[in-house]
Amino acid sequence: MKKHLIEFLKDMGIEPTFLAMSISILLIIVFVSILIHLFLHKIILRAIKKIDSKKKNIITRALLEESLFQRLALVFQGLVVYWQSTIWIEKGVIYETLLTISLVWISIFGLLAIYSIIDKTFKTLHTATDVQFFAMRTIIQSIKLIFGIICFIYIVAILADKSPVAILSGLGAMSAVLMLVFKDTILGFTAGLQLSTNKMVQIGDWIEMPKYGADGDVIDIGLNVVKVRNFDKTITTIPTYALVSDSFKNYRGMRESGGRRIKRAIKIDIKSIKFLDDEDIKRLEKANLLAPYLHEKQCEINDYNEKNNFDLSVAINGRRLTNIGTLRAYLLTYLRNHPNINKDMTIMVRQLSPTEYGIPLEIYCFTATTVWIDYENIQSDIFDHIYSVLGEFDIKSYQYG
Repeated sequence: MKKHLIEFLKDMGIEPTFLAMSISILLIIVFVSILIHLFLHKIILRAIKKIDSKKKNIITRALLEESLFQRLALVFQGLVVYWQSTIWIEKGVIYETLLTISLVWISIFGLLAIYSIIDKTFKTLHTATDVQFFAMRTIIQSIKLIFGIICFIYIVAILADKSPVAILSGLGAMSAVLMLVFKDTILGFTAGLQLSTNKMVQIGDWIEMPKYGADGDVIDIGLNVVKVRNFDKTITTIPTYALVSDSFKNYRGMRESGGRRIKRAIKIDIKSIKFLDDEDIKRLEKANLLAPYLHEKQCEINDYNEKNNFDLSVAINGRRLTNIGTLRAYLLTYLRNHPNINKDMTIMVRQLSPTEYGIPLEIYCFTATTVWIDYENIQSDIFDHIYSVLGEFDIKSYQYG
């Protein structure tokens, strides 16, 4: 090959000196590299795109997505430069320099090509199964990190002109430093496996973690951080290992159950609590939801009082209906008949311990939907009704001042 180049230079009237030969060889290498680049990117890549537009298949899709073809093409160009260097150039400074550059080039773009294959594999698995691969994502990021470390060691070995084994033996003394540098990555990998195995969190889950100011949906789970889109559209990043070491609330169970809990109390003014007289009972019996309760309860109370022969002229003798007890019965019936309350889950109206603000009367039930806006509207409608009917029972809610 060199003989032909020397003859060509002589025919051109150029003395084949070392400088002339070196420049000519470099120009040939550059020219061939440009030709190959144009051939691969302008002809082959366009042909692949044209084939894919007509008939999509796995091979063309894989080559076009994640820049896989471009990276493989650059690896091939590096191999061509390496091959040309061994043919044209004798051992020396230029020879060693070109070989080093081409090997580093091949290593970098080879690593990127491997990353493209890994990403494409992950996306294919994710699309085919329609499952949030949290553990798979963590493992894939770890695999990419391992390949990155191997590539880094190989490049250092090339630049230092030493065996990768020698570089690895030297890294043994730096293990403590590496452990410190990759502490978050190691913790994140371990935490990722625990979170996935125990199904503690998935993409799309609504989680709440006040320590980090997170209250929203999980949008990304990585090796080192978990991203949460809060309801005010801000993004909070949480270290992955923090989801194992610290506590957080996951609302997935609530969504899967089909009902969201209402647990809220109204404060009743103790001074407004009283026994119901006959006039109150007659008035309240007109309420459709209360009539069955009042009839049943009145029969029960009358039988009890007659059996024990109480003197009912004294209010504290015997059993009597109270306005707060009747209110509880009404609210329980009201909730059981409410179209937006989940009848398969707990429905309860209970009285809590008295406080300086009155007697808390707590509503405990679950809506038939978990949609936040619908839930708030249902809860508001229920308490709008409750506050409005208090007057019918001669009950006042506590209000300071």
